[in-house]
Amino acid sequence: MKTTSKIALASVVLVFAAGSSYAATAAENWENSCASCHGADGKGQTKQGKKLKVKDYTDAKIQAELKDDEMAKAILDGVKGDNGKERMKGFKDELSEPDAKDLVAFVRKLKA
Repeated sequence: MKTTSKIALASVVLVFAAGSSYAATAAENWENSCASCHGADGKGQTKQGKKLKVKDYTDAKIQAELKDDEMAKAILDGVKGDNGKERMKGFKDELSEPDAKDLVAFVRKLKA
């Protein structure tokens, strides 16, 4: 193998390795997975959020009712309504437990 080919191959491997070790921040995960319903600000005033009647995470009273472990479970496993229908899909295939805990911490910071 020529030296140039080895260098090119090594560069590709390094770029891939760097990209695969990148972990999204809680803010990025919120934007990508949550904001379409819950809103960028957490108030739930999006079209979908209003339809689903999602909670306003900026409200201190709502925040006080939420338990961290229950929120993390909801993020990973999803939420079903009283009728058994899915209200929120689970993200366990896209987010790790630490990611879910980071999102819970992010939600806590939305409190006004």
